Amino acid sequence: MKIPEIKRLVGSFSREELVQAEEQIANEEEPAINVTGDDEGEKLTHVLAAIYIMDKMNEGMEFKSALRDYTGKVRESING
Repeated sequence: MKIPEIKRLVGSFSREELVQAEEQIANEEEPAINVTGDDEGEKLTHVLAAIYIMDKMNEGMEFKSALRDYTGKVRESING
């Protein structure tokens, strides 16, 4: 997971474009938008993170707080 890529996606694309990219990556298609990552799994992670953060920002949360919230959820998931 690369935070600069997540930040770029949040700042560059609409939620609809990100959702479309998520579907395309999940269907093993090339996304219509440029998403960087070492493999499809990382690209999908970046898109899902961007969607999550964008949703939190639409609820009034600042980017840094939304990112912190997302990374906290990832840590919880890893630590079980």
